[in-house]
Amino acid sequence: MKSITRCSWCGEDPLYVEYHDTEWGVPLRNEQKLFEFLILETFQSGLSWITILRKRENFRKALDNFDYKKIALYNEEKITELLQDTGIIRNKLKVKATISNAIAFMEIQTEFGSFSKYIWGFVNNVPIQNNNKSMAEVKAKTNTSDKLSNDLKKRGFKFIGSTIVYALMQATGMVNDHNTDCFRHQEVQII
Repeated sequence: MKSITRCSWCGEDPLYVEYHDTEWGVPLRNEQKLFEFLILETFQSGLSWITILRKRENFRKALDNFDYKKIALYNEEKITELLQDTGIIRNKLKVKATISNAIAFMEIQTEFGSFSKYIWGFVNNVPIQNNNKSMAEVKAKTNTSDKLSNDLKKRGFKFIGSTIVYALMQATGMVNDHNTDCFRHQEVQII
């Protein structure tokens, strides 16, 4: 039986492996899912991604399945409720950023027709294909993530530095950073 080679970052944790094998690096244009990843990456700031994956379902429940229209209307009562929810990351600044990011997300939709159209414009609507042989070659940020991060900040987004933006780009397939020996590297190119 032939063994499957994966990117080393996912290790052997079944949750990480599932995420790596089915989601990470797959070109994503769905508005709801893009918002979900945007918020998850925001909460991930300063933490490990596996921590976020383990709390993902709790986030879905707590944040109305990442419905940005509902989140944009959250009030102080809802913020207090979220800060008491042990199933999510209870960081007041990140919770408030989620609300302001939902508002800014909808403003981009109004201006560009969709958030997808806006964000994918930074890569000319075509995923960047990197050919990294090891995780040591994978960058934490790029000129493109710098530009996108700066533009998002100008539009009112919070917790959206270049490293977070690059992680978002990787997760949503705007860039293919699967190692060249990983079985997914070729697969996500043809999706």
